[in-house]
Amino acid sequence: MSDCIFCKIVAGEIPSEIVAESAHSIAFNDISPKAPLHVLVVSKAHHVNIGAIATADPVAAADLAALSRKVADEAGVSDYRLIFNSGADAGQTVFHVHGHVLAGGPIALGFE
Repeated sequence: MSDCIFCKIVAGEIPSEIVAESAHSIAFNDISPKAPLHVLVVSKAHHVNIGAIATADPVAAADLAALSRKVADEAGVSDYRLIFNSGADAGQTVFHVHGHVLAGGPIALGFE
């Protein structure tokens, strides 16, 4: 999608601090971190949310989870959150599937 910021990052049109990559996904530091470790794990293919990719390409959906685990391992953390927001009411602001890997201390999100 020509106007999708994550598609542009995947294509290398917008610079980002990539911390990990796999066949189906890339991971880069969030520009507005909410925790000491806050990495976005993004599908290389455009899918609107986690439900859409799970239906269209289950292998790519599983790859998002696997790369998230790799990010945590490489950061040296065993306790982390992996959050996928699906839809505007759930807090999704970029409609390209992405997970937030959060770690580095207690993370209060208000719905524990």
